[in-house]
Amino acid sequence: MTQYSQFIKFYAGKVADHRGRLLQDIWLQDYEWLEKTHDYIQWLFPLMEGSRFNIHAPILTDEDIQIFQDSEDLKSNLFTSLKLMLGFYGLSCAEKEDGKIEIKMNASFYERKKDWLHWGNHNHLRITRILKCLCLLGLEKYAQAFLKCLEKIYHLEKGEITKITFSHWQNAIGG
Repeated sequence: MTQYSQFIKFYAGKVADHRGRLLQDIWLQDYEWLEKTHDYIQWLFPLMEGSRFNIHAPILTDEDIQIFQDSEDLKSNLFTSLKLMLGFYGLSCAEKEDGKIEIKMNASFYERKKDWLHWGNHNHLRITRILKCLCLLGLEKYAQAFLKCLEKIYHLEKGEITKITFSHWQNAIGG
């Protein structure tokens, strides 16, 4: 029987992160907490390399990625984490009748953008992490839709997102 990693157990809701928070606890936090707390994003959206900002961050293995990609429950939990962060950014996600995913600005965008949509904001790094993680763990079509929405924002909000940041987002999903 497979010995699941701490990350897989965390995403299954079975164990807490390094601060004692279950996945469901993080999902219940308000936007102020999401903005001011900096060590949860690596648990919600881990990568295959360590974090420069959180030494306790999980590091994905090939086995973790395969387990995740094979589990609809784990991918559903990842989608819930994505919806949380999209809401934080003033965005929402919808699946169209043809099965295509659309992420777009919602009614709260103009209020929510005050927290993240300005040059050099740490949330731009978070977005890169989210895009990379979605691709690794089986939600690439959501990453593509997120990038498409970010591209609209990039053109709409001239100068708030640098060309370098936008290219990092494109590279995060191989685009």
